Amino acid sequence: MKKVMLTVVAVAVLAGCQLTKSPTGRTQALMYSAGDMDTLGAQSFEEMKKKEKIVTSSRVNNYVKCIANAITAQVPSSYGVTDWEVVVFNSDQVNAFALPGGHIGVYTGLMKVATTADQLAAVIGHEVGHVLANHSNERLSQNQLTSFGMQMANGAFDLAGVQNKGMWMQGLGLGAQYGIALPFGRTQESESDLIGLDLMAKAGFAPQQSVSLWQAMAKASGGNQPMEFLSTHPSNEHRINDLNKNMASAKSSYNQARAAGNRPNCKL
Repeated sequence: MKKVMLTVVAVAVLAGCQLTKSPTGRTQALMYSAGDMDTLGAQSFEEMKKKEKIVTSSRVNNYVKCIANAITAQVPSSYGVTDWEVVVFNSDQVNAFALPGGHIGVYTGLMKVATTADQLAAVIGHEVGHVLANHSNERLSQNQLTSFGMQMANGAFDLAGVQNKGMWMQGLGLGAQYGIALPFGRTQESESDLIGLDLMAKAGFAPQQSVSLWQAMAKASGGNQPMEFLSTHPSNEHRINDLNKNMASAKSSYNQARAAGNRPNCKL
């Protein structure tokens, strides 16, 4: 009976997965609908606005929105969002984020490192890239499937009468963490770098400034970045190498954008 139940549950979970392609052509398994993710994105953003201090300076807000609007204007109409909400949070965090449904948050701490409009455009493009590639959906789905796999393994060990089951489950947990979760995160980050590079170039921001950004990030970190193997993010050197490999195409898109009149004039 236990074997039958495990099989039925496994079939049900796998049937709920939708195989799709990311903007770079990578195969993804998604368990949640776009509507579900938009709702989660809106709820999360509302919570952020309640917890964090919001910048009210029109000068700062206009600057960030000018950059964000230029980037989101390049988002394919198929995404279904034309009006993105952009909020600047007063925090020393060197970070920004974008959420499903069209929400962008930028921390003032980031603006101390990304000191030019082009560099800030690289970050915002990267974050919007996460949204366009359904990375939140993919991450939630991957977590769900990993959790389910652990439950299935636990049930299988019970059926087989395996000794020292706790030790094996601990080993599987470590394997899931370092063998799946962390490389999975690095794949998403690298993919968003390339999507963001394309977005910023098409918006008329100098793509080579994305390299300058990560050089500035490396300097700001003071060499405290963890080893790439133990991190969800690629090393700064890895990012820069990948960006440079795709720079020729980005520069071509940039030149076409400038010739077509895409010349953002975002000043702080």
